[in-house]
Amino acid sequence: MRQADAPLYEALEALRQNRTVPFDVPGHKRGKGNPALTEFLGERCVSVDVNSMKSLDNLCHPTGVIRDAEQLAAEAFGAAHAFFMVGGTTSSVQAMLLSTLKRDDEIILPRNVHQSVINALVLCGAVPVYVNPQTDAHLGISLGMSVADVRRTIDAHPTAKAVLLNNPTYYGVCSDLRAVTEAAHARGMRVLVDEAHGTHFYFGKEMPLTAMAAGADFASVSMHKSGGSLTQSSILLCGPRCNPDRVRQVINLTQTTSGSYLLLSSLDISRRNLALHGTEIFEKVKRYAAYARAEINAIGDYYAFGAERIDGDAVFDFDPTKLSIHTRDLGLAGIEVYDLLRDEYDIQIEFGDLNNILAYLSVGDKTKNIERLISALGEIRRLYRRDRADLPQSEYIDPTVVLTPQQAFYADRESRPLESCAGEVCCEFVMCYPPGIPILAPGERITPQIIDYIRYAREKGCLLTGPECMDASRLNVWKGAR
Repeated sequence: MRQADAPLYEALEALRQNRTVPFDVPGHKRGKGNPALTEFLGERCVSVDVNSMKSLDNLCHPTGVIRDAEQLAAEAFGAAHAFFMVGGTTSSVQAMLLSTLKRDDEIILPRNVHQSVINALVLCGAVPVYVNPQTDAHLGISLGMSVADVRRTIDAHPTAKAVLLNNPTYYGVCSDLRAVTEAAHARGMRVLVDEAHGTHFYFGKEMPLTAMAAGADFASVSMHKSGGSLTQSSILLCGPRCNPDRVRQVINLTQTTSGSYLLLSSLDISRRNLALHGTEIFEKVKRYAAYARAEINAIGDYYAFGAERIDGDAVFDFDPTKLSIHTRDLGLAGIEVYDLLRDEYDIQIEFGDLNNILAYLSVGDKTKNIERLISALGEIRRLYRRDRADLPQSEYIDPTVVLTPQQAFYADRESRPLESCAGEVCCEFVMCYPPGIPILAPGERITPQIIDYIRYAREKGCLLTGPECMDASRLNVWKGAR
């Protein structure tokens, strides 16, 4: 096989051309049974929304075209093995943790992980050992993992089974992957990397180091973010130290047995596109990002930050395609700028938190659209700028862990008003989404500072997700705390 091949896509196209008569699921029968859906998505799309069959292989036990497509993906990413995932990178993250950990095992990780990581700890019962990330006081964001902090934590927890890193963070910050991997492997620990926002590192020129090149054991790669595949499609990469047959068994514990061939073929087609054209694609994106950063910084009050934040440690490297913009000096929370862009200028960016916004750039962007964003930001400054005195300093609050996530999630609980929860132990998640990093995770102590932060985020319009009470005015807390 060559990287110019797309075996799964080619098999689907052959099936479409053959016009096989379907007496299997799905029940829409190539769109014939649901004309409205066919009109909305198009006949070509619904005609390949099919079930597993011999010619198309089976995601749970691939021996044909899915196996071939996964092997091409492994080769393209420099991995020993690759698994196509149709449950988003959430399923990839959970598979790599569940393949590595069991109940009461310790895992060393930063606290600013995506909720999918802590969800996996709820499922398997492993114990988090948090390395509090370094923070940038000016930007109000969490950074990467300091190598010295990781080494100290490894020394203090020598029986831990693994170290997990976010690389890059949502804001484009990268850790020293090679140094952390070497330190962990020297003590017999596995290295797991949530590389959801780093697909392009594998194909662009002069990009930060990839997890596979650093020698990591697992990496979860979100192909639908910067890789161009359909939403919810992802790839789990494995290094040579992993047992791929065992990993496949673990994946099959939670992943659907009815994998979408639309998602799977999009992974195959996107891998081919990146393998053949990735360098030129991401050079273009880098140029867009550099131009946008320069123009936005020239407006005043905004700060589109980049490689100048590199310090060789907690900011070991920076993703050159990222357009992360600090809004605090404008006197507006990031979520307020996010709302203004959407409601007043018809511009949808990726997310806004309390201090920053992120505009996600890709090869699908055009110069005129980037100019429109820059112009809108300039007008927002002119029309809405105000004093910044009431804005919070940082989005990260050090947690105090009382119970493991699994213990807390399944503990006897009671619902209490948010304002009366200080000192209690939380039994659920509270997070702003995106980016989906928990403000509170199950098992953590609720402090007055956290309550103030939740109240402020709610007032500013952040989408708070996780708690049973949809508006986060009440939280479930551990009855055993008293």
